[in-house]
Amino acid sequence: MTEPCIICVAITGSLPTRKDNPAVPISVSEQIESTHAAFEAGASIAHCHVRDDEGKPTSDPARFARLKEGIEAHCPGMIVQLSTGGRSGAGQARGGMLSLRPDMASLSVGSNNFPTRIYENPPDLVDWLAAEMVKYDVKPEIEVFDLSHIFKAHEMFGAGQISATPYVQFVMGVKNAMPADRDVFDYYVHTVNRLFPGAPWCAAGIGRNQIVLNDWAISSGGHARTGLEDNVRLDRDHLAPSNAALVARTVGICEKYGRPVATPEQARAILGLRPAA
Repeated sequence: MTEPCIICVAITGSLPTRKDNPAVPISVSEQIESTHAAFEAGASIAHCHVRDDEGKPTSDPARFARLKEGIEAHCPGMIVQLSTGGRSGAGQARGGMLSLRPDMASLSVGSNNFPTRIYENPPDLVDWLAAEMVKYDVKPEIEVFDLSHIFKAHEMFGAGQISATPYVQFVMGVKNAMPADRDVFDYYVHTVNRLFPGAPWCAAGIGRNQIVLNDWAISSGGHARTGLEDNVRLDRDHLAPSNAALVARTVGICEKYGRPVATPEQARAILGLRPAA
C-alpha cells in the first residue's frame, strides 16, 4: 500500500480529566501546545473540543475561535476539525462555531447508546448541522456508531445535504454501542466501498481498542485516529505521556505496513479540502 495514511489526533474531548491522565490538555493554550507537538510527530488533522475555565465541555464559539487561530498559527496547513458532539451543548448550540469555517467538523447522523446516556442526534438537528456545513463550506466527517449511519450518510449525499463525497469514520469500542469486532469492521469497509466507491475512510477505537483499530485501519488502506480523547493509556500499565506519543505510536504502525504518513497538503488533497489559509 502506497497511499499516505492520514493521522487525526483527538486532543482532549470532553471526558478525560487530569485524574485520568495529567497529560490531558484542558485550556486553549494547553491544547494548542499539545496539538503542535502532535503535528510535529505526524498528525495532519486536529479533532477539537473546548472546555470552560472549570474544565467542563462547552460549545463557546469564542473558545473555538481562539483554538482554531492558534492551531493555524503554530501548525501550518494542519486540518482543523471542530466537534459538534452532544456533550458540549444541546440543540443548535452544538453547531454555533461552524460560522468560523473550519476545514472540517464531525457530524453524527443518528442516535445511539453511550455508557450512561443516549447520544441523541434527532433528524431535525442532523439536517440543520448538515445545512450549516454546506453553507460555510465545512467538510463533514461522518461519525459512524452503527451500520445504519453509513446508509443515512448515503441518503443525505444523494439528497445534496452533503455536498462532497463523505469522509466516514467508524467508531468502535464505546460501551453499549458497537464493539471492536473485526467482522463488523470488514463489513463497514465493504459497505463504504460499495456506496462511496473510492472514498477515503477512517477508524477510531475507544480505550484499549485504539491501537486495535489503528492496526486494522492502516493495514486495510484506511486512515487512523488517535489521541487522549479516546484513550489515556499506552498500555495496561502506562499512561500516555502526551498526544504526540500516541501519534508516534500510530506512525510506527504505518511503518509496519509500509504506509507513508500523509503531510497536511497530501491529507487535504485526499479529502478534497480547500488549500490552507
